[in-house]
Amino acid sequence: MKREILITADGSVTIHMPDWDEQYHSKHGAIQESKHVFIQTGLRHYCELYDAQDLAILEIGFGTGLNAFLTSLEAETLKRTICYDGIEAYPISLEEVQALNYPEMLGIAETSFFKLHEVSWEVSEEITPSFILHKKQKFFKNITKTNAYHLIYFDAFGARVQPELWTEEIFKIMYAALKQDGVLVTYAAKGSVRRAMQAVGFKVERLPGPPGKREMLRATKTAN
Repeated sequence: MKREILITADGSVTIHMPDWDEQYHSKHGAIQESKHVFIQTGLRHYCELYDAQDLAILEIGFGTGLNAFLTSLEAETLKRTICYDGIEAYPISLEEVQALNYPEMLGIAETSFFKLHEVSWEVSEEITPSFILHKKQKFFKNITKTNAYHLIYFDAFGARVQPELWTEEIFKIMYAALKQDGVLVTYAAKGSVRRAMQAVGFKVERLPGPPGKREMLRATKTAN
């Protein structure tokens, strides 16, 4: 499938797939979207509610590494230690990694971003003293951990192009993977996605979305 580097509205880039008319991050601003959906509405929200110093995060769709990069920076700001599992069935190429301009846009040394992609798959690696990364190359349906994560970043390709990733079957796996009161955040806001989450037990909130998107969803694993 053809893949192109696309400059988004905030100047940061993403990977675009013209055959699907789909991209890894919002064309309205890759960094803006990640900060709004995953950092502000996910990580900061959770940390405001709970004072746990050690957090476990699962990312569904490691992709460009942008969400992981922003989280590693936020871990230092929040003074939390984060163990981060990034799941990706089809890792991006070295050439694509080198075309990503996130360190430049954020004013951060490139080495700290590239390290996320250079470390080995299937083993835990310390990226910084407060951020431990474990990249796993597997399909989302094969996740087996239960009661393991405080937070899930659900950043799969959209339901329009990959509806099988947004089903009750997948969200049942996500629900099981979360600890009690754990939170899942996603840029998606489709009614079918919200209903699939609710069907497996999540309490779901519709929240203001990032630039270019009216709404997004946040789901919490509440007591049955």
